[in-house]
Amino acid sequence: MPRPTRLLLAAPRGFCAGVDRAIQIVEEALARFGGPVYVRHEIVHNRFVVERLERLGAIFVDELDLVPEGAQVIFSAHGVPKSVPQEAERRSLEYIDATCPLVSKVHVEAERHHAKGLGIVLIGHAGHPEVIGTMGQLPAGAVHLIETPAQAQSFDPPDPANLAYITQTTLSVDDTAAIVAILKTRFPSIEAPHKEDICYATTNRQDAVKAIAAECDGVLVIGAPNSSNSMRLVEVAERAGASYAALIQRAVDIDWPRLEGLATIGITAGASAPEVLVEEVIDAFKARGDVTVEEVRMREENVVFKLPRILTA
Repeated sequence: MPRPTRLLLAAPRGFCAGVDRAIQIVEEALARFGGPVYVRHEIVHNRFVVERLERLGAIFVDELDLVPEGAQVIFSAHGVPKSVPQEAERRSLEYIDATCPLVSKVHVEAERHHAKGLGIVLIGHAGHPEVIGTMGQLPAGAVHLIETPAQAQSFDPPDPANLAYITQTTLSVDDTAAIVAILKTRFPSIEAPHKEDICYATTNRQDAVKAIAAECDGVLVIGAPNSSNSMRLVEVAERAGASYAALIQRAVDIDWPRLEGLATIGITAGASAPEVLVEEVIDAFKARGDVTVEEVRMREENVVFKLPRILTA
C-alpha cells in the first residue's frame, strides 16, 4: 500500500508556556512535598500527560470534596471559579493555583469591567473549564456567554450602551473575529480588551496550520477531544484547504485506510500535547514506508511564565 512520502510539520506546535508551567507546578510540588499531591481536574487536557503525572504520585479528582483534609491540591491551568479557592480555605487545604497567567488576565479584565458597571459578554464555549472559571469570577448573571454569530446577532442586553467583551483564550481567531464584528456593529461603544484575549500560542498554532494546509492532502492534529485549541486546529485546517483533517490522541488512532493515496500529510499538535507524541506519529509513518519530513516554521516562541513563589522560595 503506498504511503505518504512527505510530512509537513507545522511550527510552532505543541506545548505552550502556560501548559509548561502547569506541568512543572505538579512536578515541583511532588518533588518538594512528596506524594500524593491532589489536582482538581486534568492539569491540562491530555491523557498522556495526566497518566505520566499519576505515575509520579499525582491524584486527579473532579471536585475538592474528594481531597482529604489538610492535603495539598493544585488547580488546573484552565482556571477555577472563585468559589473553589474559597472552599479550599474553608477546608484548610493547601492549594497552588496553576491557572495560566493569560487566563488570569481575562479574569482581571472581567472584574475591572464589572467594577465599572459594564455588562460583560464572554465569547466562548459553554461547559469548557476555562469558561466556567471565568464566569465564576463574578456573581451569577453578570457575564453573558455568546458562542455563535447568531447569538451575537440576537443578543439583547439590558444596557446596550454599557458593554465590554472578553474571550476564551483558545478560540478560533477567525470565528471570534466574526462574532466581535457583529457585536461592534450592533454596540459601537462596546469596550474591547486592551490586548487580544486569544493567547499567543493559540494564534501561532492556527497561523502555522494555515501556512501548510493548502499544500496538504490531509492534516493530523495531535490532541485531546476535550482540548478546545486542538479541536480548533482541525477546523482551521479544513477551512485553509486540507481535504481531510482529523484529531488523533496517539499514533494508534491514525486511520491508515483514509490516508491511502494522500501524498502530503500535515502534522501539528495542540498546546497541551507533548512533542514526544509528534515523534511517535512520525515514527509510525516511517515504519510503513519511506517519508521525508519538513518543518514549516512561522515564528519563534520564547515566552516563559514563572512558577508560584511557594515552589521557588
